[in-house]
Amino acid sequence: MVSHESDSIFAGSMPELYDELLVPMIFEPYAEDLARRLVGVAPGSVLEVAAGSGVASRAIAAALGPSTTIVCSDLNQPMLDHAQAIGTTHPVEWRQADVMDLPFESESFDAVVCQFGVMFFPECASAFAEVARVLRPGGVFLFNVWDCLAENEFADVVTQAVAAQFPDDPPMFLDRTPHGYFEESTINGDLSVAGFDVPATFDRVEARSRALSSDVPAIAYCQGTPLRNEIEDRDPARLNEVTTAAAAAIADKFGEGPVDGLISGFVISATRHR
Repeated sequence: MVSHESDSIFAGSMPELYDELLVPMIFEPYAEDLARRLVGVAPGSVLEVAAGSGVASRAIAAALGPSTTIVCSDLNQPMLDHAQAIGTTHPVEWRQADVMDLPFESESFDAVVCQFGVMFFPECASAFAEVARVLRPGGVFLFNVWDCLAENEFADVVTQAVAAQFPDDPPMFLDRTPHGYFEESTINGDLSVAGFDVPATFDRVEARSRALSSDVPAIAYCQGTPLRNEIEDRDPARLNEVTTAAAAAIADKFGEGPVDGLISGFVISATRHR
């Protein structure tokens, strides 16, 4: 079976497909939600970790304006390059950085924000401790996570369709990683160990995932995420065939298009101990 280390590899055409297809389909509503919440915090300095292709970076920069110092970081250089090439309405600093060992002085930021990235951290409590270290006392860690797979319809259908193509070794990236870290008790436990006040604030946020055709969610998930790594690890010649099967499954449940499905996530706000 493919190593789970591949869950964090976004290379080749993934950043472009991710930004072109997944961002408008599932990420933009939550990025705007995070940015609005950050405005309420009124931070003078913000660090974004796991910035990915920059959808939240763009929303945050637009919402906070040039008076706020913003540093946007990601472990994955191809994703960061893609985000930087698109840019933001107001200048931000782009930094390649590992959340497990952040290259910033202690107590440097008023807020740290993360858009659907904590699920990719190798060890969440340790990563959260690094976040707490670079936050000033009383600083806010604002992040979101996806709800379980069953509450995210396109991702659920794609996972089942792809699994059916490899019944002896089903690729389970979407269930395991993006939709695998949402239990409130688990997250509060990791935050507490890291130095945050608990219980943190949890808000469930539902939205609609829309696309012009059934092909779009299939291509987005099968070719624009590390699910592609799992498919190609099993049989690199079958990527298009498996994507077509996923598109057929989407069409069977939602129609050929336009398609519309439920997405659900949680927004968590945690305060560092004073």
